[in-house]
Amino acid sequence: MSTMPTTPTTQNRKRNRLVIGAVTAVIAAALAAGAGYWWQDRNELSQASAEDCKLAQRIVTEAEGISTGPVPDAEKWWKETGDERRAQMKDGYLGAKISQYEGWALGAAKKSPEAPSTKDVKNLQEDAQGHCSDSGVTLSMPPLGS
Repeated sequence: MSTMPTTPTTQNRKRNRLVIGAVTAVIAAALAAGAGYWWQDRNELSQASAEDCKLAQRIVTEAEGISTGPVPDAEKWWKETGDERRAQMKDGYLGAKISQYEGWALGAAKKSPEAPSTKDVKNLQEDAQGHCSDSGVTLSMPPLGS
């Protein structure tokens, strides 16, 4: 049995295949890492500023008092606060959560039978807090109409 002699051309082909394989592996790893980063970033909550989170907490604190007050006062507060939130709050996702709480406060003042459960309020608080996790502000949303 004769063995084929190794020629410089055969060695060059082997080396080229190894280089191409290594380059392909590096490109595949970079693409996988980039896709992972994109997926995580896409699913991460927006992060509101400390100012937005402080405004959110102020609105929530006011809402607690409004929820047990006279309906005309609650309606006036709801309109004015909504206008202020839309004008000042930059994070629209946090604003949507606070808007929901504002509506619940108005509903509680009107003695609406569709009041949110304690669990609903807790879930909303957790969702809103997710937008404030980097701000250093802790949001607290008490049950309404108590």
